[in-house]
Amino acid sequence: MNIGMIGLGRMGSNMARRLMKGGHKAYVMDLDPRNVEALVKDGAMGASSAAELVRKLPRPRAIWLMVPAGSATEKTVEALGSILERGDILIDGGN
Repeated sequence: MNIGMIGLGRMGSNMARRLMKGGHKAYVMDLDPRNVEALVKDGAMGASSAAELVRKLPRPRAIWLMVPAGSATEKTVEALGSILERGDILIDGGN
């Protein structure tokens, strides 16, 4: 399975690693490029923006958000809502 992970803090990065360890292909994005680089070294496909992640991720897309609750989540969902397509899945895993 291919899955996008946006938000690579402690929870998001560990979840991405577990998914990859289970045989899934992770496409990752974070505001801090160092977090993306660390996951790329572990085998993930990196992206520098949500739009780039959406372009790289095979259809139908499944994207898991692990960003802080509140305005960060709202802004990310709004941005993705304008570029995702019918049949794509967006999972909000934040607190």
